[in-house]
Amino acid sequence: MTVKDKNATRYREAMSRVAMPVHVVTTDGPGGRHGATATAVASVTDSPPTLLVCLNRASTIHTRVTENAVLAVNVLSGDQEAVARAFARSSGGREDDRFATGEWRALSTGAPTLIDAVAVFDGRVVEAREIGTHTVLIVELDAVDASDDHRDGLLYHRRGYRRDGATVAREPTPAA
Repeated sequence: MTVKDKNATRYREAMSRVAMPVHVVTTDGPGGRHGATATAVASVTDSPPTLLVCLNRASTIHTRVTENAVLAVNVLSGDQEAVARAFARSSGGREDDRFATGEWRALSTGAPTLIDAVAVFDGRVVEAREIGTHTVLIVELDAVDASDDHRDGLLYHRRGYRRDGATVAREPTPAA
């Protein structure tokens, strides 16, 4: 194992200790409809409203978002673990039934948005930069929606889903 490999392993282990909100990133358009669970999403600015979204270049969602140039970020609530799991599995590039979990509608760009998400951010990719295995997308928002209730968001922490400070489910720790 090289020093670079050891650092990557240590980095992944350290990042597993950071609780991250769980999102489902979706897209639709000429490149096709798809969605995937993601945690690498962040606010950039509110003028104009803009998000940063990181997608693995080897993933189907990356290919479809690149072709469609639009996406929606759906922020999941603590009771939407089933949605997170449906979109976390690999499709192998094939159509599957992931959108059968939850109720979906389109807002501005045509990307699917989850009706009962904590919040939804719908926008256009205005810039992209490849870094390592991922592409960092800058997304200027055309529509934003937030639920009126006060549900807590779903978190991913220590390789498991969490809500209300409690572990929902945990994945096995990979061997180092």
